[in-house]
Amino acid sequence: MTVESWSTREAAWGDHEPEPVSFAVGPWRFELRGDELADLTFDGSPVVRSVRAVARDRDWATVPAIVESVVERADGVDLQLALRGLGADIGAAIEVRADDTRFAVRLVATSRVEFLSNRFGLIVLHPPVVAGAELTIGTSSGGIRNTAFPVEVSPHQPAMDISSLAWAYDGVATTATFAGDVFEMEDQRNWTDASYKTYSTPLARPFPVVIAAGAVIEQSVEFECARVEPRRATDAATGADQVVEFAQTDHLVPAVTLGASTVPDAAFSAGGLPAGVAGLLVELDTRSPSWRAALARAAVEAGGLPLDVRIPADDPAAVHAAVAAAAASGSVARIGVFGGRGHVTEPELWEALTDAARSSLPEAELIGGARSHFTELNRQHHELPADLEGITFAMTPQMHATERAQLVESVAMQAIVVRDAVRIADGRPVHVGPITLRSRFNAVATSGGGARPATAAALAEGYGAALVEGATDPRQASVALEAWTVASFAAICAGAVAGGNGGDTGTGTGSVASVDYFETVGPRGIRDAAGPFPVARAIEEIASIAGARLLTPRSDSPNGIWIVGGARPDGSWRVLVASLADRPVALNVRHGGGERHHIVAPYEVAVLDSRD
Repeated sequence: MTVESWSTREAAWGDHEPEPVSFAVGPWRFELRGDELADLTFDGSPVVRSVRAVARDRDWATVPAIVESVVERADGVDLQLALRGLGADIGAAIEVRADDTRFAVRLVATSRVEFLSNRFGLIVLHPPVVAGAELTIGTSSGGIRNTAFPVEVSPHQPAMDISSLAWAYDGVATTATFAGDVFEMEDQRNWTDASYKTYSTPLARPFPVVIAAGAVIEQSVEFECARVEPRRATDAATGADQVVEFAQTDHLVPAVTLGASTVPDAAFSAGGLPAGVAGLLVELDTRSPSWRAALARAAVEAGGLPLDVRIPADDPAAVHAAVAAAAASGSVARIGVFGGRGHVTEPELWEALTDAARSSLPEAELIGGARSHFTELNRQHHELPADLEGITFAMTPQMHATERAQLVESVAMQAIVVRDAVRIADGRPVHVGPITLRSRFNAVATSGGGARPATAAALAEGYGAALVEGATDPRQASVALEAWTVASFAAICAGAVAGGNGGDTGTGTGSVASVDYFETVGPRGIRDAAGPFPVARAIEEIASIAGARLLTPRSDSPNGIWIVGGARPDGSWRVLVASLADRPVALNVRHGGGERHHIVAPYEVAVLDSRD
């Protein structure tokens, strides 16, 4: 990454990250991004996305890591880290050594205090480009198993009992050998991370565990690489305009909705929803005394537009009460229910919902799935009630990491999980969201999910995400989030087409019917008391094409560019272009005999309309 690219990202996202430092040892190249050894290549070909040391507390929260020193050597680099917070205080040394064929990473860490932890050690992230590549697993007992990196998102660990892994990609054969613990792999695309993660300490073992004060943890991973075939040919940058031609699909552009604001009453103002927004999503956590107040405020905020009501509950009686209240509040487009602990739709709660809604909300669409991540939908969809009318799941790009690279790389993964969700839905409409930058709650917590318990029936302290530590990302107000949101929507639409195998009947059936983003007002919203954030324009532009015939590029768009469009009944069209690239990109966009030219600036959202 160049200094110019880094400064462009700093300005666009409005935050600060350490400037990456590039290292080269023989045929090996990598960047040091904070505490992460990122984008390791051998002879110009990708090997792994990342190697880093990670400590997780008992709720799977990540202990912050600080790089205290970096010493560059002729054969590598030495890092000294401090991992402090969440009850941890760990000093760690990472030693990197490389030669013509080997790249070794060794971790030696000492816990200065007793720490209750679910995991501590090295993790390796494999890039998603290796999907489908053959994979050979060396086991801790000396055995060998042959498999492949999964193409469809794997609901469970695709590789277990790992002492070594061997694969080939882009003409390079790689063997990774692990020491210090037994390792296994999970498909992090479940959480829209752009990786397969190999980590230590199998999940089958009990957790959390006590790491004693003075305990020393040693682990290592060594990569051995050899070129066995020439590198794949890549198109050289010519500076010429990039041509993007659109195909009209049988899908409709999904409707877009917003989440109800969860801010305290003092910070709330009902400013009306942007034109074209189809409605408002509100979560009524019936375990909280404030759920009725949340519903009442959402009904006012919706301003007559329909509500999408989601009900976390622990018992059927609470479901009946929430359905009755929703029916009395105004128009309800759809309503769903989820177990308060497992976060998926449970048969007993579903029966209560269908029974209550049959008389009080006969026109509402009854939906279910996962309130949390695609992960839970992917793992448990076979256990969901068979008569769900629609399928839903939520997304956040920051389940495991918070760096800007994580946000940008998650966009392409959203297309993949939506593709698989449409396949799981098997002809039923899919409702994607809520989509939020940070998690609304900790779906994997073992001690309360990080939320302060709501004790009041009113909303003086807010509710939901407002009470969850770490649920707010300051980048919500950034310039870059406008482009990220349009890119996210483009990826979701691409995933809908890929999962639908060609289209639907024109009613939204068998594809993505709606996408829900963020909140209306507040630090997790599209505006605050001072006015709209840049992302508000993204929502307006997405809403401007909702319901039109979906246009998607016939081939891959230029790197960092995301494009989605809609065709009107009169044959005219409107296309949204979002750039997550660090350089200007010149585009010629073509459809139906019409053409528009535009040079897209970094982190710009451009609107190209055949009527202009």
